[in-house]
Amino acid sequence: MKNIHLSQEITVFHGRSAPETGNIAGYGAIIDALALPVPLPHTLALISKKNRRYEKDGWKVFTSKHQPEDSLYKQLVFALKYEGVNLLLFKCLFSKLGSKKVKELLQIEPTGQYSRKIWFLYEWLMEKPLDIPDLGIKNYVPLLDDKIQYAIEGQRSPRHRIINNLPGTPGFCPLIFKTFKLETFINANLSGKKDTYLSTIRKDVLQRASAFLLLKDSKASFTIEGENPGNTRAIRWGKAIGQAGSKPLSKEELLRLQQIVIENTRFTNMGFRKEGGFVGEHDRTTSDPLPEHISARWQDVEALIEGMIAMNKILENSDFDAVLAAAMIAFGFVFIHPFEDGNGRLHRYLIHHILAEKKFAQQGMIFPVSASILDKIDDYRKILESYSHPLLDFIKWKATPKHNVEVLNATADYYRYFDGTKQAEFLYDCVEDTMRNIIPNEVDYLNKYDEMKRYLDDKFEMPDKTVALLIKFLGQGDGQLSKRARGKELVALTDEEIRDIENRHQEIFLEG
Repeated sequence: MKNIHLSQEITVFHGRSAPETGNIAGYGAIIDALALPVPLPHTLALISKKNRRYEKDGWKVFTSKHQPEDSLYKQLVFALKYEGVNLLLFKCLFSKLGSKKVKELLQIEPTGQYSRKIWFLYEWLMEKPLDIPDLGIKNYVPLLDDKIQYAIEGQRSPRHRIINNLPGTPGFCPLIFKTFKLETFINANLSGKKDTYLSTIRKDVLQRASAFLLLKDSKASFTIEGENPGNTRAIRWGKAIGQAGSKPLSKEELLRLQQIVIENTRFTNMGFRKEGGFVGEHDRTTSDPLPEHISARWQDVEALIEGMIAMNKILENSDFDAVLAAAMIAFGFVFIHPFEDGNGRLHRYLIHHILAEKKFAQQGMIFPVSASILDKIDDYRKILESYSHPLLDFIKWKATPKHNVEVLNATADYYRYFDGTKQAEFLYDCVEDTMRNIIPNEVDYLNKYDEMKRYLDDKFEMPDKTVALLIKFLGQGDGQLSKRARGKELVALTDEEIRDIENRHQEIFLEG
């Protein structure tokens, strides 16, 4: 342990240019020195030779007085203090060191708060106790620093004198870092503003908007997957989305939902996967897999889903932010990719489910976030790739005779303990877009539709079917009625009447 040198001067580190020359510190130094099979954190720590402390382009720069001693323990203390808790790194580190060397680390400062955190993490992650007596000191310290990462209220562990405020379980516990963007969203109280806005809308308009947006969201979710479903299939999935949050999340519920979303099961092995899985293409010559994302090993799928469900129960019964909870559960699900088909649509269903379960979506209005995701499809793919691509270097696999992948190493922890910060920021972007644009635009359209309908009813006494057809044709023609429409469905209207209708449509829809 004493012969390990972690501190090194760098200007470029694993292909990432530092903002200035300095010493790599904390998790980055530990990963590099011990060759841990862990992706580098999104933000790295650098000790500057200048008396400056700042953050820039994925780097936290510290002054020289922050330089930790060149030992594993002191680097861990530095990391816990300034970089938060990295569960994946600690799991890999403990597996590499073994219990004897971990005990040696803990003897350096037996009752220190960071030593206690390391001790707790070992027993929590490895799920076995160390031969160390319970502490007798009085004070408790929280495991997660809530100035760095989002935490729950937590429970006390008398053995370690630690408050376990992790939002999950050893089976599944992604974490989210506090960022200026996320704090701005949370402090804006989007849920409260949404309720205030919805309360100003007539109930009948809200119900019609909700019904349309459910269908729109259902179609968008299929479109994201490159499918163009018929109305019947889209309506059926829309009804399922409309029931999100009404039933507890369980393995059985996920299997039921897959049956709804996959219409033709002749060519799909339903249920949890019993073979490998990946997202990507096949080589045109050899048909070998070209993965962009490698799914969890099929042998680990059910345990990972059970862990995800257990975490959801913890979050459901806490005051943890609804959008952050939805990001961790929904993106965790799609990273695991438990099914052969249907994962993407169920992933987006889970966003609806958590938002409804946490009372973010109320008054019968399901948030149509798939429509917003579709509008931001390139960003969505980048967010998925920001998780998947770094992992490809750590997953060993081979092609199977069926041109699938077979994972050859233990990978479950990569899906349990990921950093969900970027995914949470993206989801909050979509939620805000839904509130500011998608829902208001639909409500605005319905109000204008009703105004146009009243005009047509008063002047022409048209049946509702004809009104709907006329407004549809006007919309398709940017306010102009085509000769085809005029000569077929609306032949009874005179040229003067048509000009009046077009002018009225212009006033209501384009100028109003």
